[in-house]
Amino acid sequence: MTLPPVDILHSGPFTLAVANHGEVRTFTRRGVADLAGLLETDPGFLHGSAVADKVVGRAAAALMILGGVERLHTRVISLHALSLLDESDMHVQWDEVTDHVINRNGDGWCPLETLCRELATPQQCYAAIRKFLYNG
Repeated sequence: MTLPPVDILHSGPFTLAVANHGEVRTFTRRGVADLAGLLETDPGFLHGSAVADKVVGRAAAALMILGGVERLHTRVISLHALSLLDESDMHVQWDEVTDHVINRNGDGWCPLETLCRELATPQQCYAAIRKFLYNG
């Protein structure tokens, strides 16, 4: 079983690292943009992967569930993400739990955490994420 690439995540300016099929890919965009892009363009790489992510909210959790991520390690995870992940088979490790993910200004909720917090399924979250990221 592949371990999440935590060391790689912290070795550079990375926000996300994904390991699968003997390959590790790193990403630098903030939020869920890289994770959503990977799910859109190369979902096979996510399926069965090990992921290290700096912050995981409900939106990121939904994308990982839909992508079939097997293992996740994150520095910070929200209670809203954990409630969604509890219903999955993903092995999840974290360093800190927070009530919710904060926005980039640090003065409120992350917009995607707000958008997804009341949605019941990863599929519902994904539809909302796509609309938010791609305007429809």
